[in-house]
Amino acid sequence: MCGIVGYVGKQKAAPLIMEGLKRLEYRGYDSAGVAVFQDGRFELAKKIGRVANLEIEAARHKLTGHQGIGHTRWATHGGVTDANAHPHISSDGTIALIHNGVIENYAQMKKFLLTKGFTFKSETDTEVLCNLIAYHYAKEPKPTNGDSRFVESVRKTLGHAEGTYGIVIMALDAPGELVTARKGSPLILGLGDGESLVASDVSAIVSRTQNVVYLKDGEIAHLTANNFSITTLSSGTVEPVIDKVTWSIEDAEMGAHAHFMEKEIFEQPTALENAMRGRFSEDGSTAKFGGLNITAGEFRGVDRFMFCACGTALHACMVTEHLIERFARIPVECDYASEFRYRNTPLFRNSLFFVMSQSGETIDTLAAMREAKRKGYKVLAINNVVGSTIAREADGGIYQHVGPEVGVASTKAFTSQLLIGAMLALYLARMRDMSFSDGTQFVEALKQAPNLVRKALEQAPHIKAIAKRYAKSQDMLFLGRLSLFPIALEGALKLKEISYIHAEGYPAAEMKHGPIALISPECPSVFFAPNNEIFNKVVSSMQEIKARKGPIIAIVTEDAELPDGLADEVIRIPQCHEAVLPIVASIPVQLLSYYIAVERGCDVDKPRNLAKSVTVE
Repeated sequence: MCGIVGYVGKQKAAPLIMEGLKRLEYRGYDSAGVAVFQDGRFELAKKIGRVANLEIEAARHKLTGHQGIGHTRWATHGGVTDANAHPHISSDGTIALIHNGVIENYAQMKKFLLTKGFTFKSETDTEVLCNLIAYHYAKEPKPTNGDSRFVESVRKTLGHAEGTYGIVIMALDAPGELVTARKGSPLILGLGDGESLVASDVSAIVSRTQNVVYLKDGEIAHLTANNFSITTLSSGTVEPVIDKVTWSIEDAEMGAHAHFMEKEIFEQPTALENAMRGRFSEDGSTAKFGGLNITAGEFRGVDRFMFCACGTALHACMVTEHLIERFARIPVECDYASEFRYRNTPLFRNSLFFVMSQSGETIDTLAAMREAKRKGYKVLAINNVVGSTIAREADGGIYQHVGPEVGVASTKAFTSQLLIGAMLALYLARMRDMSFSDGTQFVEALKQAPNLVRKALEQAPHIKAIAKRYAKSQDMLFLGRLSLFPIALEGALKLKEISYIHAEGYPAAEMKHGPIALISPECPSVFFAPNNEIFNKVVSSMQEIKARKGPIIAIVTEDAELPDGLADEVIRIPQCHEAVLPIVASIPVQLLSYYIAVERGCDVDKPRNLAKSVTVE
C-alpha cells in the first residue's frame, strides 16, 4: 500500500524524496507528506491529495536539509485529512516517523501513553507508534551491546507492536541517522555514493543507485550517509546481501503514452517474449523452468495442485486450473488467498501449492503461503519482482520477467501469468501422457502469442469507438465459458477498477439461472464467442439476451460467423490454440475498459480507493 521514501546524504533531501514519492504514488494517493531535518529541528509539510499538492505546500517551508522522510498514503486508520497524513511527529517533538501497515493493538498503546502525558493530533495508529518510540527513547540508557540508543528504543517499541509495519524514523538528537524496520510490509535499502536511501519499492530509488538490500521481516536497519547495519528484533546481527537492480528508471517512465496503463497494454507483446525467453526445451517439445527446485519425479508424485492468489492473479490461476486439468489431467483447486488462511481446508497428502502475485508482497497471498508451509507443504511462487518477500520465502518458483508494472490495474503482468500458466500446463502434460508431436504443436502455439497479441492490439481504434458509445452505461455483464470464464471475471474487474461502472462476470450458460433478470436496453453484455465446440451454445445465450433487448458486444475469433444482427458490436481477434486464447481474448477487454474510463474522465492510473500492492489485511 503506502509509499515510503527516506534519504540521508550529501544532496538536499526534499527534491529526491518528492521524486521518489511521485514514482510510488500508485501505492497510495489519499495524502502525502515530507519531514526534513534542518537547523536542529524537523520541518514538516503534508497535504491531502496527490504529491503535486504536497509540492506546493512544501515550497512554502523552504526545505533545505540533507536528511528526510516522505510518505504517500492509502488510508487505513483515520480519514483522509492533513492531520492523518504522514509523517507524524511525537508530541514531545523528538521522533518523526512514516509507516506502512496496521498496528492492531494501537488502542492499548494509546491508553498507556495518555497516562504518560503524550498527546495526539490524529486518528492514526502510526502516531501511537511514533509516541511509543519517543517514550522509550526518553527513558533508554545508552545500550551496552554496541547499538545506538535510537535503535534500541525502536527495538523495544516493536517488541510491543502487534500487526504489520514498514517504518522509517528520525530522532531529533541523532542527526544524519535513519532507522527502518519491517514486518509484513516491504522495505528496500538503496546504497549510493555518499548517500543511503530506503523505500517501499525499488522504483523510488533506482534513479540514485542500483545497489539494494531487501530487508526481511523482523529486521531493523540503521543508516547513515556512508554506512549501514542490520540487526534483528532479538538483537542478533545480520550479514546483508547486496543485490543489483537489473532494470533502469526508463523502464518505469510513461514515455509518449497518456497513461501507464495504456503503455503497459501495448508493451504486452514484448513482455510475453521476455516471459518465455529461454524457457523451451532444445527439442521444442516442452517448457523448462530454472528455479522450481523440485524434480520431475517429485512432480509426477503430485496428485493435486492448490493455487492461491488475490484479484487479477486469482483469475490467472483459474485459467491455469483449466489448462492443467485439460492437458495434464491433474486435479487443481483455486482459492482466494485471503480465505485459505482462515478456512480449515482439507488437503491431500501429495498436494503441491502455487501462489501467484505480481508484486510478491501481497499480504493475503504471503499469509496463505506461510500457512501452507506451516502445514508441511512445498510452495512454489509465480511473481514478477526479484527479491520480493514471496520470492524469498517460497521453496522455488517462476519469475515473470516483464519489468515494472506501474498501472494499478494489471495488464502485462496478467497476460504473462496466463502465459506462464499455459507453459506450466505443457510442462506437466509432457511428464504425463502428452505426445512429442502434441508438445511441439503446443510450443509453437505459445511462441505465436506475442504476434497474436500485436494483431489484437490493431483493433484499438475500433474498440475506442465502441467505448465511446457505451461509456455512459451504469452496469455491464461479461460472459464466457471454459477458460474464458475467468477472462470474463477479469474484464468485469478491470471495468470496475478504473471506470467505476458496476460490472459482473459469469459463465455464459449461467445467465438463465438468475442474472438474466438484470438485462435491459441500458445493460450491455460482453460475450466471448470463439469458434470452438461450444460456439453454438454461447450463441444461444446471446439470443436469450437479444430477445430481452440487451445490447451485445461480441468478442469472436476471425473464423466465427455470428447470425446477422445478433451482436450490436463485434470485435474480432485472431484464431489461435486454446492455450493462447485467454491471453489474446484479454486484450479487447483491457482496451475497452481503458477507453471507457478515459471517456468518463477517470484517473486511469490512480483509481479511487485502490493501491497497486495490497500489503495490509
